[in-house]
Amino acid sequence: MTELGQARRLRNYIAGEFKDAADGRTTEVVNPATGEVYATAPLSGQTDVDAAMEAAAAAFPAWRDTTPAERQRALLKIADAFEERAEELIAAESENTGKPLGLTRSEEIPPMVDQIRFFAGAARMLEGRSAGEYMEGLTSFVRREPIGVCAQVAPWNYPMMMGVWKFAPALAAGNTVVLKPSDTTPASTVLMAEIIGSIVPKGVFNVICGDRDTGRAMVEHPTPAMASITGSVRAGMQVAESAAKDLKRVHLELGGKAPVLVFQDADLAAAASGISEAGFFNAGQDCTAATRVLVHESVHDDFVAALAKAAAETKTGQPDDEDVLYGPLNNADQLAKVSGFIDRLPAHAKVEAGGHRVGDKGYFYAPTVVSGLKQDDEIIQNEVFGPVITVQSFRDEDQALAYANGVEYALASSVWTKDHARAMRLSRHLDFGCVWINTHIPLVAEMPHGGFKKSGYGKDLSAYGFDDYTRVKHVMTSLEG
Repeated sequence: MTELGQARRLRNYIAGEFKDAADGRTTEVVNPATGEVYATAPLSGQTDVDAAMEAAAAAFPAWRDTTPAERQRALLKIADAFEERAEELIAAESENTGKPLGLTRSEEIPPMVDQIRFFAGAARMLEGRSAGEYMEGLTSFVRREPIGVCAQVAPWNYPMMMGVWKFAPALAAGNTVVLKPSDTTPASTVLMAEIIGSIVPKGVFNVICGDRDTGRAMVEHPTPAMASITGSVRAGMQVAESAAKDLKRVHLELGGKAPVLVFQDADLAAAASGISEAGFFNAGQDCTAATRVLVHESVHDDFVAALAKAAAETKTGQPDDEDVLYGPLNNADQLAKVSGFIDRLPAHAKVEAGGHRVGDKGYFYAPTVVSGLKQDDEIIQNEVFGPVITVQSFRDEDQALAYANGVEYALASSVWTKDHARAMRLSRHLDFGCVWINTHIPLVAEMPHGGFKKSGYGKDLSAYGFDDYTRVKHVMTSLEG
């Protein structure tokens, strides 16, 4: 690699070495804040996938047999190195995504480092249930073991952080990794490979760049024991179908359409402020974003006005602008997708704020609020993945719950009320993997993240996420020699 900020050639990282694609093919990488090409990356094919899988498989026995303490030390060194080289990572991620530099520094580096350190600790907490004699003359115990080679695909909305969510539990458990970043955001992942590769043995951590065909070749490859993807529902379904052919384990973190239930007793000013920030952060390109507001009819108009005001006060702009909440959409196709949702709004919908592109350079879109929507409208049922918050009204708790659960996604949700009993009732009945109360979007390493229905299955973060990267073996021994 060359210095950040210059036109450069990114390369795969396989068996401890940076390499071009075997056939020399490349793709152009565009900075979404400018719309300009800043790098090329390998368009990896079957030969490259074979090489990466071979490297990971060769490294697995030795890495599997390291002690938990050794794996912990390696992950702690990785966390320290990420802190030491934070400015390089921030610059690469911002060029990848157009994200504000300041927010990437404050909102992504600290949790990433904390998450790596959490899994470093988790490496030493693997244990089975106590041994016992469940049949006369025989003792049983449980071994918890690494799975093997993990094929992992990270998305373009949080390339660094989702990379951490992938590799940290896998390496902590004793697996080896082949990680593919999105074809639009490879730069920070390649830099992470340089950092991690200086700490772990060659072949333990590998990165290959490429497109959907590259990812498909990884999932269909016979070597990995597990395929893990964060991405769209369509991509997740394709991965599950491909993995089923040889019964690979599959870990899917897919789309979301988070309902945000605002009741008449909520602090409307605090709710409007918190929801707008959680809806517009990262340009709404977050599967947990607070995008689908359901508000009680008695306070609907007041809340819409407050939300529209918050949107009007929210800024988007270039990465070095310290006064912006979010940067551009990730690519031209995503800009067209978000614009299309607004262009196709039904006649009964009303754009309360935004609803248009910002500027003609890069892929910026205004913070947008749309009201007057019905449950079966396209924009209610489908994930926009942009800075767009929709608003519906409800008459009572039962209707709010029916609207909330009435989509195919089931990742995240929130309830805004001062009524504790109501909050507890709804947290039980909301069919989502996470329910926040009087807040939306905070995540901690100790708690699981993952959804139901078409939002996928498996958990990221927490001991539950760590367990996903292990297998359980029963060992029984005779007491008679």
